[in-house]
Amino acid sequence: MKATSIKGTSLEAINTALQQSMSDNFRPTLAIVFLSVKQDMEAISNLLDEKDIRVFGATTAGEFIDGEIEAGSIVLLLLDMNPAHFQIAFLETSQDTAFEDAYKLGITGKEAFTNPAFVIANSAVSLDGDPIVEGITKGFQKSSSNANNEVTIFGGKAADDLALESTFVFTNGKCSKSALVALIIDEDKIDVKGIATCGWKAIGTTKTVTKSDGNIVYTIDDKPALDMLMNYLGVEIKQEDNKEIVTFLSSWYYPLQVERENVDPVIRTAMFANSADRSLICSGKVPQGSKIRFSLPPDFDSIDTVVAECKSIQENVQPQADALIMFSCVSRYLSFGAVMKEEIEQVQKIWDKPMAGFFSYGEYGKSKTGKYDYHNNTCCLVVLKEK
Repeated sequence: MKATSIKGTSLEAINTALQQSMSDNFRPTLAIVFLSVKQDMEAISNLLDEKDIRVFGATTAGEFIDGEIEAGSIVLLLLDMNPAHFQIAFLETSQDTAFEDAYKLGITGKEAFTNPAFVIANSAVSLDGDPIVEGITKGFQKSSSNANNEVTIFGGKAADDLALESTFVFTNGKCSKSALVALIIDEDKIDVKGIATCGWKAIGTTKTVTKSDGNIVYTIDDKPALDMLMNYLGVEIKQEDNKEIVTFLSSWYYPLQVERENVDPVIRTAMFANSADRSLICSGKVPQGSKIRFSLPPDFDSIDTVVAECKSIQENVQPQADALIMFSCVSRYLSFGAVMKEEIEQVQKIWDKPMAGFFSYGEYGKSKTGKYDYHNNTCCLVVLKEK
């Protein structure tokens, strides 16, 4: 399978780069498209549709190909994947129906291929990713002869240049600010491997979530969750025109680590704060009774951790690749700034193959000692290799 990555800041630039990439008889069938909400996703999708290229697309908080980080632009990973080896699914969804919709997606994947892998992206800023992972898994297992079979799920949550208002996913002829788009791949024909890795380090003593509901944390050790985070870490929220729900970007540097038995902790970012009831609104479920620890902003050792864990995939799981996709939490970019380029470059050079990615509001993948989960503050790498 051949792959190439292109970028541009306009429809015209992408059209030119696409024509150049196809000048040597390269005929892509699939485009992984990541672009800023400032760009015309419908026009880009139509351009690819005219050339009979299927689209898997999401909006971003920054884009990159190989080691080059962009802002406000468009990046594409083009692949000539056999159309018989993949499908694109697109489902409108909401917080109330996410599990049911993802459940249908799991069944769809299993009906399409004996061993499907799911590369997904979802829109809607406040949509919790946990029901999506659970739904796909349950739908897949319902249609499987072995109810304990693990299904491959990687992906990212669409972003909107940190506006935290409206994010989008799209495919040929479809676009929505509350939807799930999935690239379903036949793993009997194409290997889909990867890892979700973080490097964020926990600090302080273990605490207990004493009251929560889904992704809303009300109290930690019986104290208001917002006050606990502000007092413990010395951060403040910015009151926005007397709004009750406020953006809490400072907390993105200090995520909660939800401890789990015998596996890596899962990271949860408090994306918003409720100034009235002093709760934290996280980007994923934090069960009541959970044991948590706070995290400090990462140092540069975190980059070494990510690169080392990706290198372990190359050495022990998938030595070769045709293409790479990366979903990297925007909080990593906020923390590292320009040094983020080093992490992306080093990961891409492990396989030295075309790569496209974006800075996301959440990630899907499997940690080194865990299962497939919804994550925050994580770098998720996907490695594709035709068999």
